[in-house]
Amino acid sequence: MMRIRALPDVPRWAVLAAHAVPLATLPSGLWRLALVAGLPVTQDAELGAMSAGESVYVVSLSVVSELLALLTLGLVRSWGEVFPRWLPFLGGRRVNPAAATGAAFAGVAGLCALAGWGVYASYADLGPGIPATAAQDALLIACYAPLAAWPVLLAAVAAAYYRRRRHGRKRAGGGRRQYGAGRPAASSWV
Repeated sequence: MMRIRALPDVPRWAVLAAHAVPLATLPSGLWRLALVAGLPVTQDAELGAMSAGESVYVVSLSVVSELLALLTLGLVRSWGEVFPRWLPFLGGRRVNPAAATGAAFAGVAGLCALAGWGVYASYADLGPGIPATAAQDALLIACYAPLAAWPVLLAAVAAAYYRRRRHGRKRAGGGRRQYGAGRPAASSWV
């Protein structure tokens, strides 16, 4: 069995989910790279070849989305708790759990907004559309469908990170907190 590197106190499901995020974004990036390379993923003969600017944009979109997906691994690895030493100004400092989870949940919100816009735009017939055969449509759907898992997986891993970082410290007395523990006695309220 292959060993996946993660911190020892991270649940196994969170480690697997974090590693699944970059794999979920990979097919759409490869489809976009095939589009730039001129492979027959669409029937856009009347549109002509992509310009240099469009090609740079599409390749950049693929690279940036994969890099953002790889950031999910930081929620289960040591560099999600302490910044790597090679980072200027931040190296060796502790990562603020609220900032990391806030950024992750902002990413979830952004991904959900993009997905919602994409669904709306396709049903409202906004934009020129992508002329394609049935096989090309099937390939497009197969490559882009895994992206639906990205916000769900990211939200689950971010929630596990938050719980681990905020509530990971063991309490005295077995870790369970009794009702009213730490509150003043009722007689002191009078």
